[in-house]
Amino acid sequence: MGIREEQKEQRRKEILNAGLELFVTKGYMETKISDIAKKVSMSTGLLFHYFPSKEMLYKELVQIGLEGTKYPMKSDYKTAIMYFEQFTEQLFSMMLAEPFIAKMFVLMAQAQRSEGTPKEIRDIAMQVNTIDLFIPIVEQGQKEGTIRSGDARTLSLAYWCSIQGIAENYAAHPELELPKPEWIIDIVRGGKAL
Repeated sequence: MGIREEQKEQRRKEILNAGLELFVTKGYMETKISDIAKKVSMSTGLLFHYFPSKEMLYKELVQIGLEGTKYPMKSDYKTAIMYFEQFTEQLFSMMLAEPFIAKMFVLMAQAQRSEGTPKEIRDIAMQVNTIDLFIPIVEQGQKEGTIRSGDARTLSLAYWCSIQGIAENYAAHPELELPKPEWIIDIVRGGKAL
């Protein structure tokens, strides 16, 4: 990749970050393309060379969010509880290193719930179902004895609601300290009361 292409890609990332920030804080409907252009110090006309519309920018961010949910299934693990430990520690480390991650949790939740989300984009966001993705891991752990007994979907729900809440609060208040990963893992860990 040449210098010009690298600069263009860097500008594109800046636009995505600015769009994410504004969509998370103002919402899709309230964010104007001119707001995004202003945030990256570029003319609205030039921004259209990168993204032909606000909707296309939003769609790309939601697609990035969807791709990010495929990550959890790529990890190798010996036991289910080791998977939860590895995943939670990596996720928290990534949130600390890259605030973009926590903001993506907010964006995806908004895209799924907001009536202002264009239907095509909402349909993409609705493909995210981390709760159901983790059910087989919970069930495996219950067979191993590393995950507590109980309804696997409900345990996955409890874990993911904690992760979502932490990510949303961290996105809004990055000065806050993230909880220790083991506190969240204890939600599903076998042998402990809920």
